[in-house]
Amino acid sequence: MKPVAKNYHDQMNIENTLKMREVITTLPSFCRDFFAGIKETTSARTRLAYAYDMRIFFEFLHDTNPICRKMEITDFPITLLDEIKPMDITEYLDYLTYYEKDGKEYTNDERGKSRKLACLRSFYNFYFRNELIEKNPAALVQMPKLHQKEIIRLDPDEVAILLDQVEQGTSLTEKQMEYHKKTKIRDLALMTLLLGTGIRVSECVGLDMKDVDFKNGGILIRRKGGYEAVVYFGVEVEQALLDYMEERHQIIPESGHEDALFLSLQNKRISVRSVEKLVKKYAETVTTLKKITPHKLRSTYGTSLYRETGDIYLVADVLGHKDVNTTKKHYAALEDERRRMAASAVTLRENPGQTSS
Repeated sequence: MKPVAKNYHDQMNIENTLKMREVITTLPSFCRDFFAGIKETTSARTRLAYAYDMRIFFEFLHDTNPICRKMEITDFPITLLDEIKPMDITEYLDYLTYYEKDGKEYTNDERGKSRKLACLRSFYNFYFRNELIEKNPAALVQMPKLHQKEIIRLDPDEVAILLDQVEQGTSLTEKQMEYHKKTKIRDLALMTLLLGTGIRVSECVGLDMKDVDFKNGGILIRRKGGYEAVVYFGVEVEQALLDYMEERHQIIPESGHEDALFLSLQNKRISVRSVEKLVKKYAETVTTLKKITPHKLRSTYGTSLYRETGDIYLVADVLGHKDVNTTKKHYAALEDERRRMAASAVTLRENPGQTSS
């Protein structure tokens, strides 16, 4: 019997689960209880990220604590968690600013530190809640203050120039033009889809051919968290996808990639990394001042949608934000811009300051 082909997202979950199991073997044995305990409420990708973060924490203890240095990390007892003081965790956060490991340099800004402290809080909270430890020092450490980052997005004229470049490639190098001849229809469909729907790059590369519904003008995507959603597209996206579909039907994919919508030159499902490089290549021909990534194309779409509709709840829904406050945080500057417009939207007198004769 021929095995049932797994979709992209199921395959990624399997790969992340296998990687996580490998990382767990390098952690103290009691950590297995934590990962088993959060399995039903987290994705495989999140658990893998937690495993990597916990490994950094225990390596820090092993390298800096005289008692821990005498033991292998895998032999650390759970009682060690009660020995950790809030100051130890504060020192760990400071260590994360810059450290070297196996000849490589690593840095973390306040967001990186916040994510790692959030992981540590979840870790400690699990054991504290289950009465396996008596103290919860991670809860006593303040989160790093996050500074508001400027939202980088393309202006409307930059969007038009970018798509022109994808279609024509006039500013590409001679070597890039060789590849452009083979990929421009695919690239235009992919870039138009990202700019015209605001989907995440992982959602884009995970698309199968059957997920595109031209009759209703929508694509079926798998959101973060695993749930499915339909995102609708306009005429420009439809035309770009139709043009690509003609080409796609002529390609014989590699085994295991038959269902994939977007293929690489090796006729395999295109990867997230390849899309990131593709976006960077074309974006550099349009602007040198803005570092454009697939996520910035998502921000560009969200900005355009909000300016056109003024409906932050619609933007949150279309972008797949579970909490509208996440959307408001990203588009706070636009919210302020709209409030400023309100100041001059209402006229109280035709000619203020003039008295009638």
